[in-house]
Amino acid sequence: MLNKNFIIICISSTVSGFPPMIVVLLSGIITSQIMNKVSLATVPFTLMLLGIALCAPLASRIMSIWGRKKGFLFASLISLLSLILCSISIYFKNFYLFAIGNLLIGFSQAFVNQYRFAASESVDKHLIPRSISIILLLGIVSALLSSNFSEFFKDFFPKNLFLGSYIFLSLSSIIPFIVLLFYDDSKLTYNRSKFKFDTVIKLLKNTKILQAIFSAGFGYFTMAIIMTSTPLHMHLVNKYTLFETSIVIQLHVVGMFLPSLFSGDLVKKFGNTNVIYFGVFILFFSIIFNTLFDNYYAYMAGLILLGIGWNFLFISGSSLLVISYHEDDKFTAQGLNDFIVFLTQALGSLSAGLLLYYSNWIIINLLCIPLLIIILIISFLATNYNKNYKNISN
Repeated sequence: MLNKNFIIICISSTVSGFPPMIVVLLSGIITSQIMNKVSLATVPFTLMLLGIALCAPLASRIMSIWGRKKGFLFASLISLLSLILCSISIYFKNFYLFAIGNLLIGFSQAFVNQYRFAASESVDKHLIPRSISIILLLGIVSALLSSNFSEFFKDFFPKNLFLGSYIFLSLSSIIPFIVLLFYDDSKLTYNRSKFKFDTVIKLLKNTKILQAIFSAGFGYFTMAIIMTSTPLHMHLVNKYTLFETSIVIQLHVVGMFLPSLFSGDLVKKFGNTNVIYFGVFILFFSIIFNTLFDNYYAYMAGLILLGIGWNFLFISGSSLLVISYHEDDKFTAQGLNDFIVFLTQALGSLSAGLLLYYSNWIIINLLCIPLLIIILIISFLATNYNKNYKNISN
């Protein structure tokens, strides 16, 4: 499993995962400092997610034509440009330039999110869930390194708080570019034929693909709307310190990625649908902690459970997707999946700031319950449909 390509993917995906971690932690605070409007605090993060969603089909299409290597190299250059723009915007306190920079971060991350599919192509079929788990597990390394480096460099320019953090990110984006020069994708097959809308219709008729998309998509919405509103509610409303808030977010990120040590094996042992069910119930418990208790440790427990539930839904959904489409349709399926999944995440992030401003923390959590019920229903129907279909076929 530890072949050269897989190791390169692991290194590149880890460093390429720095920017979104910093955007989650700092973009809302930077925006509130520049604009002095809490209602706009989640706009840059939402633009990043919107950039991911809008660029996902394009990123998948570019990789189907250029190959994985050139696509990932292109993403590193976009990331470098976007982080330079963010650095300039912080220096001049220009919100609109900061927003554009975050949108471009999203464009680069649309390519970065393809690392999990590249990892699955680098291993045998029975190792696919584990390979995706490892890529997500490395998110812990990304989170811890990026958050600690951003904290270390944030005061490097005393008159421009966090400018040093973004300059560091700019320099770090060069690392994946160098490492990827040694990536070999010559043995992979690519589909250079024209895009066909009929392929999208065919994919959406596949019940397993629908289950994968809804599970990952609604799971991402739930995670995004609660996670994005948490630092704002803690730091700006309940007056917890930035350090206290960052601890909760870091533990949430650990909850997102640490279960990857075993979630891939759970998928292999119990099946994708059962892990999806389990992930949904964990998210229910997260909402219970968030709504019934109002103290620092309740935030901590709720956000850790939120991360774990998301992990189970995302890994099971991603691995289910990979085994549910025909090889000729893989890039279209991957682009369609990421477009829908990250569009729902963007909607969740955008809703967080608005709902926190116009309603409250409890309403944000309760709004996620119907979505989790929909995941359960779709998973149940998809599983039973496929059972019935097999019985008819036999």
